[in-house]
Amino acid sequence: MPTFSELGLQDSLLEALSDVGYEEPSPIQAESIPPLMEGRDVIGQAQTGSGKTAAFGLPMLNYVDASEHEVQGLVLTPTRELCIQVTQALRTYGSRKGIDVVAVFGGAPIRTQQAQLRAGGHVVVGTVGRVKDLISRHSLVLHSARFVVLDEADEMLDLGFLEDVEKILSLTPSSRQTALFSATMPKEIRRLADKYLYDPEHVKVQAATLSVDTVEQYGLEVPAKEKAAKLVEVLESERPEQAIVFVRTKIRCDQLFKTLRDKGLSVKALHGDMSQGSRDGVMISFKEGRTPILVATDVAARGLDISSVTHVLNFDVPTSPDVYVHRIGRTGRAGRSGRAITFYEPRQSRELQAIENHAGIKLSPWVKDAHVAPTAVKPSKPRRHSAKPHDDAPAEGTNGRRRNGKVKLRKLIIAGGRADGIEPSDVIHALRVAGDLGGEDVRNVRVLERFSFAEVPDADADRVIGAAADTELGGSKMVVEPART
Repeated sequence: MPTFSELGLQDSLLEALSDVGYEEPSPIQAESIPPLMEGRDVIGQAQTGSGKTAAFGLPMLNYVDASEHEVQGLVLTPTRELCIQVTQALRTYGSRKGIDVVAVFGGAPIRTQQAQLRAGGHVVVGTVGRVKDLISRHSLVLHSARFVVLDEADEMLDLGFLEDVEKILSLTPSSRQTALFSATMPKEIRRLADKYLYDPEHVKVQAATLSVDTVEQYGLEVPAKEKAAKLVEVLESERPEQAIVFVRTKIRCDQLFKTLRDKGLSVKALHGDMSQGSRDGVMISFKEGRTPILVATDVAARGLDISSVTHVLNFDVPTSPDVYVHRIGRTGRAGRSGRAITFYEPRQSRELQAIENHAGIKLSPWVKDAHVAPTAVKPSKPRRHSAKPHDDAPAEGTNGRRRNGKVKLRKLIIAGGRADGIEPSDVIHALRVAGDLGGEDVRNVRVLERFSFAEVPDADADRVIGAAADTELGGSKMVVEPART
């Protein structure tokens, strides 16, 4: 593995990396930085937490001329949380070189962002919609943007942004250098790469890096009335450097935050009912290490990528096995080790078993002070965890059961998402009501900005779709259609 100094980066960037304690590149950085430094286009298949921001950010910042006050680099992101995260990282890396990084995203005053651009940003990190808006207002000019990055391209596909992405790319120089990073490579993303990247170098992180093998996973059976007290006991025993405590609902988030705060713990809450300004303030405080404990809902924590998180505590059992993988992926980042502890009530043993079967592991019982001599839990068989729950979904329209006896699932698309205040638990409840389904019948729920995905048994799918109009989701009649595959 080469060192950062052997990758040809400028001294100012190396000094900035030293300031934050980065000693050697991660696999995605070691493989992506050399071709990008050579001026080649790159397709990187990597998950959040693998170090991909530095993989594309360092070559970009190396290229930027700080004396030229024009936009020389553009990073497109699917969500504002990721936009903020990438911006903070690039500002850190470019601090000693004097590079101005401007973040532009929806939900914040556009005039403030226009003023920042007029002041002369070298690199712009932005969500697709806000970048397109600023271009239309002639506030963002891309004729000098010779380095363009598409970050988490498959998420852009899910959100329906690809047409806007293509429009933005058409306004950048044809001589630009382009990097595309995506956890998965569906055919639409491959088509985009074929059209807009020139002879790209393909970089793919090995499956071990994309999995959760670096996380020790424990289960703790607790009666519902004792969960809060047991959580305090676990936190006192584990002494995490930083921990995320996941809960299912916004109300539970506020309640648990107050309980922990009243116990004298330094804690903050993060959920979708908070204003964007409040959410940003909490995220920045947590990322800077000033807040050791964060109580969060799944949606609110989607953009968190913090290598210092040592513990994930599932106060509420995740709504699906894929949500479990996503949650515990918040720790054990970039090759570091982490610990995940899942609280479950006696009646939830079947839900826990479904998680274990999906993740290919067996949760060890949590015992007080077990962190003194932890035993890592290894998967029972090699398995790659996709960053997108629906990638491995079966094709719709087929009935019956698989040969191995597992129920065939059909993927559904549901109108409504984060923008409507909808969380995975809301989708699960509505689908269960509509289809009279059991506790494990609604799987792989994924809530995006404007719509949601879920999978139900194929034999029940038509009934769910037909009964959706008589069921409410987020205060409105639910609209469900079979997802196109």
